Amino acid sequence: MDENGIPFIGAEFINSYTDFPALIRELQLAFASNSVNVPNRHHHDFKNEGGRPDSTLLLMPAWHSGKDAGVKIVTVNPDNGMLGLPAIQGTYIYLDAHTGTVKAIMDAKALTAKRTAAVSAMASSFLSRPESASLLMIGTGALSANLINAHCSVRPIKQVYVWGRDFAKASAIANVFNDADFTVEAVEKIEDIIADVDIISCATLSKLPLVLGKHLVAGQHVDLVGSYRKDMREADDEAIVKAQIFVDTYYGALHETGDIVIPIQNGIISPESIKSDLFELCGGSKPGRAAASEITLFKSVGHSLEDLIAARCYYEKYARNKNI
Repeated sequence: MDENGIPFIGAEFINSYTDFPALIRELQLAFASNSVNVPNRHHHDFKNEGGRPDSTLLLMPAWHSGKDAGVKIVTVNPDNGMLGLPAIQGTYIYLDAHTGTVKAIMDAKALTAKRTAAVSAMASSFLSRPESASLLMIGTGALSANLINAHCSVRPIKQVYVWGRDFAKASAIANVFNDADFTVEAVEKIEDIIADVDIISCATLSKLPLVLGKHLVAGQHVDLVGSYRKDMREADDEAIVKAQIFVDTYYGALHETGDIVIPIQNGIISPESIKSDLFELCGGSKPGRAAASEITLFKSVGHSLEDLIAARCYYEKYARNKNI
């Protein structure tokens, strides 16, 4: 609590009280009902001195009229790792929609990691084959372990592989799961394993594609979580062309991510190549995977609905736990 009695819900609480199946259910209901108001998020890139990579400021508001509201303030600084700091910094302000008063302040990094992983897993429940038993996790950042846990909560995954530019970091991720019901193994090369897995999840800050279409095989599901800017890509043109494309929101996919914007600009695909977004998938107006042989691809950019629903879930747990 701060001096005004506003609770701070930090990463430790969020990590301890995460129930991915429950969070996924709440997110699916929210997308299906489409009752949360979400204006387009503010996305501002700004220069840094000394030739450092550009930073990004994101402002993401949302409200459910008569119930609650919130706004996430996030900065992304790609070279923070050189300073021993996380690339993503942020705060979430959770509000009472009736009065405008602040109900809680939350650690946005932890909140974002949980809701992002839950959304990827929710999409997988529509798009991956139900019998999917193996996963390749590309990336070793804060999202990696969360994506593994979330994907394993919706599919009977028994074998997970982790790749990162730093093999030691990939090994560290694998060691986190020593007591899990599934096996996690670090790998040195993506191409050594990518054709052998059912699901590929990629969460990086890469500007060059890591998921190459020439390695993809029938029946796979690709989950792209990084590439939050137009100059970033995690999948190449061949991967995009081979796959049935699904997105979290049309606006975000068509305006913010290089994985979709660049192929459209180059005439590789068109906006009509996107099969559906999460509102349509969860609401049942459009189908997910249509055949076992399809390669499906889900591109997540992030949506303020996800933040608000996750904030509501954690606030309710905090209120019950702290009797407020």
